Amino acid sequence: MPQSLIRKLEHIAPLSSEEKQVLIEAVARTRDLRPDEDLIREGEQPTDCHVILEGMLCRYKLLREGKRQITGFQIAGDLVDLCGLLMGRMDHSVGTLTPAKVGVIPHQILRRIMEGHPRLAQALWQETLIDASITREWVANLGRRAAYQRLAHLLCEMGVRLNAVGRRTDGASFEWLMTQSEVADAMGLSTVHVNRILQQLRAEGLIVTQGNEIRVLDWDRLQQAGEFSPDYLFLGPNLGDGERRQPII
Repeated sequence: MPQSLIRKLEHIAPLSSEEKQVLIEAVARTRDLRPDEDLIREGEQPTDCHVILEGMLCRYKLLREGKRQITGFQIAGDLVDLCGLLMGRMDHSVGTLTPAKVGVIPHQILRRIMEGHPRLAQALWQETLIDASITREWVANLGRRAAYQRLAHLLCEMGVRLNAVGRRTDGASFEWLMTQSEVADAMGLSTVHVNRILQQLRAEGLIVTQGNEIRVLDWDRLQQAGEFSPDYLFLGPNLGDGERRQPII
């Protein structure tokens, strides 16, 4: 069931029991995916949307010479291809980084939900706007921040987003499921450079790593290192500095 999606949307607007049930029943079936498997490719014309139930995926663009630019990391609760509902064609690809399970929501069901449940329609609309806000922050991160700041910023973002959907293991630790190569593809860096920055962050006492888990030792200093503010994520007061947005419907 899409509990992470429900939890995420409730940071946008409070949902009634009926609205939560509508979202649960919208998932027509589930798909299990292997690591490094494309869910949908650039240029395809989807008839379904997909919500991540387990695992991690990424949005990416593949350049002509075969190089990949990851444009976003997607976690449980994310609707990874909602844009396809209105745009009709994908302008990027979505693939898995880990084993994953996704819920399949047919477009026709989503359209009925948006017509019959205005508050859910607004929440989904705001979800796409938040995606755009994250993309703008990534552009600023890659274009103007130094490599050290980029990676510190990414660590902060992932920690806050995972916390928002209940996926942090405790107040300071969270799963880090991306490889250094995948982080490099997202940050415009080499794998060697990513490794050096992680070593520097550990040496400075900001983080510790153990297996696939990162523990933040000094959240304030890590935010300062990455020039990070959670405002662009538009989360509630318990998950960021901004106030909870009130529905307009």
